[in-house]
Amino acid sequence: MMSVCKIPRIIIAAAHSGSGKTTITMGIIAALKKQGFKVQAYKIGPDYIDPGYHKIASGKIVHNLDTWLLSETELEDFFINSSQSSDIAIVEGVMGLYDGGKNGISSTAEIAKKLKATVVLVLDVKSMGDSAAAIALGFKNYDPSVNIGGVILNRVGSLSHETIIRHAMEKIKIPVLGAIYRDAGLVIPERHLGLVPTTENEIGKIVDKIASFVQDRIDLPQMIDLAKQSLPLSTSHPEPKFLEDSYEVTIGVACDEAFSFYYEESLKVLETLGAKIVYFSPLQDSQIPEVDGLIFGGGFPEMFAQQLANNQKMKQSIQAASKSGMPIYAECGGFMYLTASLCDFSNGIHPMVNIIPARCKLNTKLQTVGYVEAKSLNDNILANKGDLLRGHEFHFSSTEPIDDNFAWAFEMKKVRTGIQYKAGYAKDNILASYLHLHFIGNRQFAKKFVLQCKEFASKS
Repeated sequence: MMSVCKIPRIIIAAAHSGSGKTTITMGIIAALKKQGFKVQAYKIGPDYIDPGYHKIASGKIVHNLDTWLLSETELEDFFINSSQSSDIAIVEGVMGLYDGGKNGISSTAEIAKKLKATVVLVLDVKSMGDSAAAIALGFKNYDPSVNIGGVILNRVGSLSHETIIRHAMEKIKIPVLGAIYRDAGLVIPERHLGLVPTTENEIGKIVDKIASFVQDRIDLPQMIDLAKQSLPLSTSHPEPKFLEDSYEVTIGVACDEAFSFYYEESLKVLETLGAKIVYFSPLQDSQIPEVDGLIFGGGFPEMFAQQLANNQKMKQSIQAASKSGMPIYAECGGFMYLTASLCDFSNGIHPMVNIIPARCKLNTKLQTVGYVEAKSLNDNILANKGDLLRGHEFHFSSTEPIDDNFAWAFEMKKVRTGIQYKAGYAKDNILASYLHLHFIGNRQFAKKFVLQCKEFASKS
């Protein structure tokens, strides 16, 4: 049965990173919600933090759209199925409009074309006059198949500054949908991996303030009209149903201020495969819950290293689970937590769970960022030897094995450069690495993990 999607949709893009598109997107979402719209928000590319802000603004789960982590068909099907119950879809782009992985993989422009969506370009016009129009025209002409419906001027200095740029935009016939003036109160705090997660700041007041600015300074009716110009999409693949009434296994997911990097729809794949998800906190809880498997996602364990180190009972509980043969899967920050020790930015050393024979150290420089292909070096709890997994990496830390026979998990290949290197740890019931996966695009590996948990449960 064919499902047709006619939902109005718009993509908020920018000329470059740091233009303010996350703040403006969040404000648009919150302002539309206040007006009674059911808004479904999305974020292009691999990102865990920005969706948290949009979730607070919309009151709904925010989804990631990525053509490396998901196939083209999976992306389109997912967008259609996830947007059906909403009045409008607001999509935040990634970096600059045409920036992405190798050959434009998962660029905002690529996804705008796949979703047949109108683009609104955010321009940081600080210290800029007519040049803003030249930039906008360049972006519009670079790829005429990308439908740029208008621009939002950000970091405007004064009314006269706004007037100059509006006159320049009139010459090239690109509508100005709004102008946001410079205001320190609209800045969201940042640190080494980007914005500070919503779990660590009082975002509610910021959202309300930004929503008020947007209502006053952006022509929302005009934006809605542009969103309605998006052409219909269709799919013959209905959304998979959850198996709530027939859970076969229970999987514990570490979730707190230290571990918050999860694609919620990725975890839901596990539910469609028969897994019940329960959450626990390595920071606050004294032991893991009664489960058949464990997942430790990414986050900021380095910011809570001493607290994690001091929670001896939790570490002992995880060690006992590991010794029992319970399947344990960890990504990035979770990987760091399971090593022997973590050396923070100040060179303080904190003992961690110590089920992976390696030391972890935070570095002042970013170690790697981008899309990767991971070839499994041996059979493990997710994949078989030789299997290829698609994911991404983004981390400041590095790990050093302390075992001469360290069980490397993957041979990694960077998509952009082709550079190859060994990474991660896979032995018996443990798989951990810096690799971030999305289970919609790696469904067979999610299935194997659930089956491994089921096998463990049958022996317990």
